[in-house]
Amino acid sequence: MNVVTSSLPLWAVIIPILGAIIINRTPEDWVRVRNLVAVFTAIANFLVVASILPMILGGSLVEFTLVRFVPGLELFFRIDPLGIIFAFTASLLWIFAVIYSIGYMSRQPAQGRFFTFFIISMSATMGVAFSGNLFTMYIFFEYLTLCTYPLVVHSQTEEATKSGIKYIAYCFGGGGLILFALIILQGLAHNSSFVPGGILSATMGEPRVLLIVIFFMLILGFGTKGAIMPLHSWLPAAMVAPAPVSALLHAVAVVKSGIFGMIRVLYFVYGPDMLVNLNVINYLAVLVCFTIIAASILALRQNVFKLRLAYSTIGQLGYITLGALMLTPIGLLGGVIHIINHALMKIVLFFCAGAVIRVTGKTKIDELKGVGKRMPLTMLSFAIAGLGLIGILPINGYISKMYLLTGALQADRTIFVFVLLLSSILNSMYYLPIIVNAFFREGEFSKPKDLEAPLTMLAPIVVLALMCVFFGLFAHKTTIPMVEYVVNYVF
Repeated sequence: MNVVTSSLPLWAVIIPILGAIIINRTPEDWVRVRNLVAVFTAIANFLVVASILPMILGGSLVEFTLVRFVPGLELFFRIDPLGIIFAFTASLLWIFAVIYSIGYMSRQPAQGRFFTFFIISMSATMGVAFSGNLFTMYIFFEYLTLCTYPLVVHSQTEEATKSGIKYIAYCFGGGGLILFALIILQGLAHNSSFVPGGILSATMGEPRVLLIVIFFMLILGFGTKGAIMPLHSWLPAAMVAPAPVSALLHAVAVVKSGIFGMIRVLYFVYGPDMLVNLNVINYLAVLVCFTIIAASILALRQNVFKLRLAYSTIGQLGYITLGALMLTPIGLLGGVIHIINHALMKIVLFFCAGAVIRVTGKTKIDELKGVGKRMPLTMLSFAIAGLGLIGILPINGYISKMYLLTGALQADRTIFVFVLLLSSILNSMYYLPIIVNAFFREGEFSKPKDLEAPLTMLAPIVVLALMCVFFGLFAHKTTIPMVEYVVNYVF
């Protein structure tokens, strides 16, 4: 592939930092100025990422070296098809998240602090997406933890403080595993740059046990943020954060960074051939399958709205990893498409949950009988996204499941087919009762009355729900061709 040297990836990291600095220096009562800066920063960042997309789809790689410490150890950016898809999805959804946050946080204290860290988290996410080697990814991975911690503890209650301690302990613990593995890898390969097929192909003679240990250290390190069980408990605890932060954690930034890191390890550090040689895939597959089913069962038991969505996220993230573990083009295609589709659907669900909580003050599912009659647009959007995650046509979620099921059959992984189908049944069991409660049960909210959230919250919800349908109807012209570039690049 043609390599283009450009500072554009650096600007994608710097622009949110500049925006956050301006927000931080803006007086607390200058609400409109702060809000405009936040929105324009998110838009500017998206435009930078969007300007890179045609180059990558045209067959080029974009590279930029910021600092070279010693040969093989450098802060190095490389934008490839996988990185641009993650960055494009995250930067686009961040615009909607900022607009939604303006409405949601309008009655909350310390809005300046909130928006400062909400915007700067975008910088860390772009750094993860555009990292050209494991060292750079580790730096931005930890940077993301530091940026999102103040958002988790924003309310500064005792519960928020405890959740924040758990969040940072888990994430830094995972980061420690990555750092230790990175040090050993640097000694083996003398270079941690991501290469399709893996950087370790030349070290097949190294001790097999050592390579297996390093593999699981990296997978568990990234898997902590990816909420792979049993390293998941920080995620439900983090639901104490405001709804826009929950959406950020679950749909766009933190958990997706963990899954993104796992894909980098599977295909760009080790590579399919070495993974087969080391015979580690089956062990990881057992862990992922357990995560998908156990998280879905735990979601069934949750009556708190956001907690049910949190456990759903844990299970849905397993889909992406499962697709990558098939080590086939179709499996990877399904997994990467689900990065996009899950991001769209899950951000809608959390936005809807936040709107319901903001308007009604209710946090439990059994308290929401008839709420669809009071908030019809919000709950209709929730129904679209929920049905999409179940896999109902024509919403975009069915595309992911179709490719994942096909990939599992082609890879002769019948157990994966069983897990995916069982998970879909469990999905329907914990999403459909919310929809039925909202529209078909009599309760406190049964009498029709307009109680929709403010327009700054409602508009992102409706637009994103419509996008879920659009990308379901026109996946063959949008997401599928984009993700095919990833598959062609990797294989």
